[in-house]
Amino acid sequence: MDNNNNKKNLDLNNLPDLLTVSEVAQLLRVSTLTIKRWGKRGKLPAIRINSRGDRRYKKESVLWMLGINPISK
Repeated sequence: MDNNNNKKNLDLNNLPDLLTVSEVAQLLRVSTLTIKRWGKRGKLPAIRINSRGDRRYKKESVLWMLGINPISK
């Protein structure tokens, strides 16, 4: 049994269209702070949602950072 702070395992083949900071950090194997820094630098732009300004990241952008081109057939 995986005791990784009860984080769900993300399936690259079935990702949601918008990912949270934690989900992106898990996929890219970096810290959440790194993801936020990349957003500020324009390396991985965030979409701000709701009145709190929570960050979400496009699935296509994350896949591109992993070297996966989601558009290729």
